[in-house]
Amino acid sequence: MSQLPDLVIAHGTVVNSFGRQAAHVVVDGGRIMQLLDAAEPVPAAVRTVDATGHLVIPGGVDGHCHVAQVTGRFRTLDDYRTTSTAALWGGTTTIIDFGIPRDAQESPLDAVLNKKRLAAESRCDVALHGSVVSWDETVPWQLEQLAAEGVRSVKMYTTNRGSTMASGDTILKVMREMVRLDGLTYIHAEHDPIIADCTEQHAADGHIGINHLHWTRPELAEEISVKETLAMAEYTGAPVYFVHQSTPGAVDLVTEARERGQEAYSETCPHYLTLDDTVYGSTFPEWYACCPPMRSAETVAALKERLAAGAIHTVASDHSCYDLSQKRERTDDVRFMPHGLPGVETRMPVTFTALVSESGGSVEDFVEVFSAGPARINALPRKGAIVEGFDADLVVFDPAAQLNVDGGALHMGTDFSPFEGKTLNGWPAVVVSAGRVVVDGSGFQDPGPVGRFVARNGFTEHRDALSTGALSVPVTVSA
Repeated sequence: MSQLPDLVIAHGTVVNSFGRQAAHVVVDGGRIMQLLDAAEPVPAAVRTVDATGHLVIPGGVDGHCHVAQVTGRFRTLDDYRTTSTAALWGGTTTIIDFGIPRDAQESPLDAVLNKKRLAAESRCDVALHGSVVSWDETVPWQLEQLAAEGVRSVKMYTTNRGSTMASGDTILKVMREMVRLDGLTYIHAEHDPIIADCTEQHAADGHIGINHLHWTRPELAEEISVKETLAMAEYTGAPVYFVHQSTPGAVDLVTEARERGQEAYSETCPHYLTLDDTVYGSTFPEWYACCPPMRSAETVAALKERLAAGAIHTVASDHSCYDLSQKRERTDDVRFMPHGLPGVETRMPVTFTALVSESGGSVEDFVEVFSAGPARINALPRKGAIVEGFDADLVVFDPAAQLNVDGGALHMGTDFSPFEGKTLNGWPAVVVSAGRVVVDGSGFQDPGPVGRFVARNGFTEHRDALSTGALSVPVTVSA
């Protein structure tokens, strides 16, 4: 190296999903250039960060964010500048958003291209998922164009009739296309006929306000939908990823499918690991309007057990930035409320608290679900590990840091947090994104709109490259 490197993170304990080592991390040109044994002298650099007593982990990858999302008459209040800034405050250096058609006039391709244009304001790296609501003869061509753009996954909803719901026929056909295009099928799994009937029954009884949300979307609806979708994935040979699983039964169905040889993955969210359905009897039940809803305390405990056992592959925020004025417009009827919670900034401490502090998991386990797993499953090149040649997305992490959540002091562009008042462990001390220090003891160092659009690899292409060592990451690919 003929000139000084841009950055050295010195004297930290580098923790990857596959192990740890005491090391100096040398960064130049936005990439990790070297990992030097911590017993060696600290090399000179333009900037040196002393990580003594701290862990150094890969920057987080949040595989499930909704930015500037339009659903019916509601639009989330954020933009890419706001959400990417909040992500960086929370140790996440790559977010994956969704291009979901706003209505029947917007095509899947147009929805993604619109999000890609908006993402030019991002402060961190961005990848995208596509979405298909209804099938027509142009869909195969549109999916080919998305793959050429580096968008290698498509989300479909099995519920929300009249807006985002895809029929079983559409899901099956899209799965076939995703196999052809070496992509990944994302599924929001809730059985729509059960939910529609259950909701109608409760509405008839006058039990349709936010206090009753958890009654209208039973656990059975989620698990039956997972079972049906797994059958379609097995029939087509499609890799499938289930977003925001909230029940141990749903996770177990994925585990059983994997034991049969299917490529299937479970995601959960921080709120399903820490909040139970008693929140709907609280003073502010509108803080917890999301689908699926919070489950019983027994279900939450069992879900955490699955996470600690490694049966859940990623923890994503499902970030949706509404504010309380929007939430409170129709608390009398959950059918007309906007559902979704802000969470991109708090994903790190909530996950660490639930998995490590409360369940006895290791920091390596935390890195797996926070960064490495989302990067690997979503075929993100050079993300999710601290190894030479990978992007310099790094967090100097303090597992002993303990803070109480103050929703008003967060940076997500809304006025509440579902974790308000909770004491959480494990917060970032320094955040490095693409080799730039963006968060440190003096606050946020706004890099400007420097976030890159990340084109993803093909699903099996990426998996096979990892298994042959072509990407130089010693991870267990099937995990």
